[in-house]
Amino acid sequence: MKLNTVIFDMDGVLIDSEPLWSEATDEVFARHGIKITQEQYSTTTGLRTKEFVNWWFSVYKLPMENAVQAEKDIVQAVAEKINKKGRAMPGLEHIFNFFIERRFKIGLATSSGYMVIDTVVKKLGIGNYLQAISSADDLQYGKPHPEVYLNCAAKLGSKPSECICFEDSFNGLIAAKAARMKCVVIPAPHESQHVKFNAADLKLSSLQNFNELLMHTL
Repeated sequence: MKLNTVIFDMDGVLIDSEPLWSEATDEVFARHGIKITQEQYSTTTGLRTKEFVNWWFSVYKLPMENAVQAEKDIVQAVAEKINKKGRAMPGLEHIFNFFIERRFKIGLATSSGYMVIDTVVKKLGIGNYLQAISSADDLQYGKPHPEVYLNCAAKLGSKPSECICFEDSFNGLIAAKAARMKCVVIPAPHESQHVKFNAADLKLSSLQNFNELLMHTL
C-alpha cells in the first residue's frame, strides 16, 4: 500500500532534548542519592517518565512514594530547559518540507506528556503542520507497545500500512514495527552502530539525509 502518512517521535528526533532529559534526571535523582551512567540511561530511553523513574527507584530500592514527585520535578525541569536552550535537530525544516510537498498527513507520537509536547511544538514552530498529536503518557502501556502509534494513525484517518515513522530509540522502533508501520531510525551517535537498530526499515544519521530515493526503498 502506498505511503501517505508520516508520524514523528519527538525527543531526539525533532528536537535535541535527550541531553536535557539526562540533565534534568541527573539533577532530580541527585536529590534522592541516585547516580546513573549514560549507558544505564540509554537502556531506558523511549520509556515514559513514570516508567523510567519507577524503574530506577526500584533498582536503587528507594521509597516508591517519592517517585511521583521525582517524575513531576523531571518533567518541569525538562520543559524549562527546552524552553531556554532546546534546539531543532538537523534537517527538521528539510523533512517537514519533504512531506508537505508530497501532501503527506503529518502526526506526532511521543512518550512525553503534554507539558513537554506543548513546549516543543511552540519552540519549533511546527503546530500548524501537525494534524494529530498522540501522547503515551496517559495510556495503559507506553512504547514499546504500539498503541500510541496506532492512536495517532487513527486520528489521521490512516491505515498502519500507509504510515512511515521516524524514531531514535529502540523502544520506539519496536513500537512502530509492532504497529505494522515502516520505521526510519536515527539513533544517537553513541548508539548508531548497535545491531539492534538493524530491525528498522532504514537507518540514517540525520533527518537531512532522507530523500525520494530512500523513501522508494521502504
